[in-house]
Amino acid sequence: MAELEIHHEGAHEHDPMGQKVGVMAALLAVFLAVVTILSHRTHTEAIIKKTDSNDQWQYYQASRLKFHNLEVSERLIGVLGPNNAGAKEILAQSAKEKQKYAEQAKALQEKATERKEASEAAERRALHYDLGEGLLEIALVLSSLYFISRKMLFPVVGIIAGIAGLIVAITGLLV
Repeated sequence: MAELEIHHEGAHEHDPMGQKVGVMAALLAVFLAVVTILSHRTHTEAIIKKTDSNDQWQYYQASRLKFHNLEVSERLIGVLGPNNAGAKEILAQSAKEKQKYAEQAKALQEKATERKEASEAAERRALHYDLGEGLLEIALVLSSLYFISRKMLFPVVGIIAGIAGLIVAITGLLV
């Protein structure tokens, strides 16, 4: 069987600038993928830390409720008869438990505050990654417009946006 050769009317001319822009667009796409993954991971980290912080605040609130319940029981005993031998024993036990819950609440409050701050730090990092991601997306689109228009303005502005995107994303590592 004879081979069929297809000829095109417009022969593809060699475009060295197109090759450079293509490589640049490929690099921008790789950077974009990396920053996108960092952004998604950091958002997930922030959500996990926020959930953990909320859990710690709930433990704190439960500890404070137990403390308050002991205060209420002490007041009731005071009204109903604090001179009873059983009442004195309950009051002594209540004082020990109140001390325990007060210390526990303080430790839980500190832990919850730390976790909240860690969550906010992760959210700030994620914001940097998001902004970097957006700039890299713009850079990729602008650079790709070269292939439609053959105007150097697009890849030049694209590379500027790409550099800005990388800088903003890298600052996310420093936050």
